[in-house]
Amino acid sequence: MQARLLIVELDMRYGEWLRHHLGVRCPEATTTLLDMRDLLLQGDSLTERDCDLVILSAKFGTSPDDEKAEGLNLLRQIRARGNFPPVIAVAEDGNELTAVRALRLGALDYLPKRLLTPQRLNAAVRLALRRIERRVARRLNRLAHSGKAALSERASSGGLPVAGSALHDFIPNYRIRKPIGESEKAVVYLASSLELGRNVALKVTKAIEDGANEQQLLAREHAALGALRHPAIVEIHDYGSHAGHEFLAMEYFARGDLKARLRRGITEEDTLRYIEKIATALRVVHAAGMLHRDLKPPNVMLRENDDIVLIDFGLARQMVGGTNYTRTGVLRGSPYYMSPEQALGERLDARSDLYSLGVMYYELLTGKKPYAGRSAIEVLEQHVNAAVPRLPEELAHHEPLLSRMLAKDRSERCTDAAEVIQAIADARTSEALRSSAA
Repeated sequence: MQARLLIVELDMRYGEWLRHHLGVRCPEATTTLLDMRDLLLQGDSLTERDCDLVILSAKFGTSPDDEKAEGLNLLRQIRARGNFPPVIAVAEDGNELTAVRALRLGALDYLPKRLLTPQRLNAAVRLALRRIERRVARRLNRLAHSGKAALSERASSGGLPVAGSALHDFIPNYRIRKPIGESEKAVVYLASSLELGRNVALKVTKAIEDGANEQQLLAREHAALGALRHPAIVEIHDYGSHAGHEFLAMEYFARGDLKARLRRGITEEDTLRYIEKIATALRVVHAAGMLHRDLKPPNVMLRENDDIVLIDFGLARQMVGGTNYTRTGVLRGSPYYMSPEQALGERLDARSDLYSLGVMYYELLTGKKPYAGRSAIEVLEQHVNAAVPRLPEELAHHEPLLSRMLAKDRSERCTDAAEVIQAIADARTSEALRSSAA
């Protein structure tokens, strides 16, 4: 379906971000942005002939009877007209009561603005378009009883992937103890390897889809890690598939990750040491022609001697043409740690990982992330446009390096991990000189 989407938004800057992310994730669709004030002026002339789906961003108030709930009022007006395009509501404010009322007034979906992510928006739009396409197919079937069954069948196919159920001790040679992590497509367990005689982290996919790409979900991570042999890169013990699930057995780290360590507070000295060691690990990754793409504290584990280990190479990709990485058209990773170019869906290089490391640098120093917002899109927008927050005065001597790592323009950023490592060494030397002079 060559969909025509219309975004209605009062905040045009936010609307541009919605349009950008829909363009990245639904490149086959045509997306137009309309100011809310223009909708109020010309809404009567807008029909299903003009667009297939409206994404209506508005205030929905705190109760169905709230006079300021412009979103509900608009849905009431739309319902009174039989030819207005279907609507997805993106609700500022709002609650469960307004969500129920919006759906009863005909909205195909109700998305709280503060929880909106590119992935959630994409899923809602695609599901709505499938419903619209099925509705069109049913209309055509009513008009003509021959030759339309295939259209209806095609419209109702391709549903959302179904996640697998909870797993138990069925992977051969492993005794699963407990789950210790979960993502959209896999669960990580603490398990005992009967062959190795020690604990491992066993990553198991929830389901294998029919497509070859899904069948290789952990195969790609296994291949990536197989090319990286270094103490700062997680070691792989085993890979295989069983009963329709891929599994990957890796080192288990009883001390946990850097996110848990951050909660206890980290000194400046430890911050520099951790950043230096992560940069050293990235130098190995980049030298192998790869990019991690999902660098964040939960993906940095700690050994018993406090050394760091990078894990979760599920998003890692091979370098193309020496410096660039293939654009996938899908934003993946944590919005809090994405580089501006990653947020914009542009082609990436090693400097994107260094930006993510810069975000971690700021977080380890201050205990908070440099950018926050009510939604993932708000956070991504700040990565692209907002100035880097200033450090407290007592930490200001870190700003020269931090500003280079967090530069919006990657041409102004540190060129490689070795430059970060050298800058930290220089900072230590300067600090030692200042201390001796005092």
